[in-house]
Amino acid sequence: MSSEPLTLSKTNPVLVAQGLTRCFGGLVAVNDVSFTVQKDEIFGLIGPNGAGKTTLFNVMTGLIPASSGNLIYQNENISKLRPYQIANKGIARTFQNIRLFGELSVLENVAIARHIHSRSQNPVLSLRKTQRKALELLDLVGLGDRAQEQAKNLPYGDQRRLEIARALALEPQILLLDEPAAGMNPTEKHKLSDFIREVREQFNLTVILIEHHVPLVMGLCDRIAVLHFGQLIALGEPAIVRNDPAVIEAYLGDEK
Repeated sequence: MSSEPLTLSKTNPVLVAQGLTRCFGGLVAVNDVSFTVQKDEIFGLIGPNGAGKTTLFNVMTGLIPASSGNLIYQNENISKLRPYQIANKGIARTFQNIRLFGELSVLENVAIARHIHSRSQNPVLSLRKTQRKALELLDLVGLGDRAQEQAKNLPYGDQRRLEIARALALEPQILLLDEPAAGMNPTEKHKLSDFIREVREQFNLTVILIEHHVPLVMGLCDRIAVLHFGQLIALGEPAIVRNDPAVIEAYLGDEK
């Protein structure tokens, strides 16, 4: 297995996973996974279905606790924090299964997330600032002209973009994307890749993504971690991971 030394003094990563493990009864879904993520990096997480990728995301964002191990964010152990506390620290995410407020408007979906950063004691002023920022984010993702539509009426690809806008409303420093290209056609996937790069640069973000579309991951990510049955089997730059025999056998096959 490829590994990476967790030496904070040398690399000063923004996020460090140290032996993260999550068990469900006798099933070990995530097994002693360690890696580091550097600031401004686009870090990919790939592997077969059931490899433990989304479970790892859920542990990293506090939705489920780790059975053991630590998650260090900016030199602070956040392993025991609740989801809203982790979000307040600067880690936001999207979900594999879209979780929008379908009956609310596109604008309201973003404004709800943005409200967490409203500090004004004047409710009218606070609402105006929140809505203005939400509209700016919707313009950024190409949904400004659909702000008043119900979120459930958006096409699938636009719902994915709305989820990203809602995550950006939290002003994160790390953005976790769980299968952002799911359900998209090849043209939409290409545009998504460009969009993720633009968002990373404009917001000075570190991005961690789970994705099954291998060409997108290989072309977009600076480094890639590969999970198989909950274990980390490879970690490194795309060219290295693509040619790793263990990765080819477990996941890539003819796709490399």
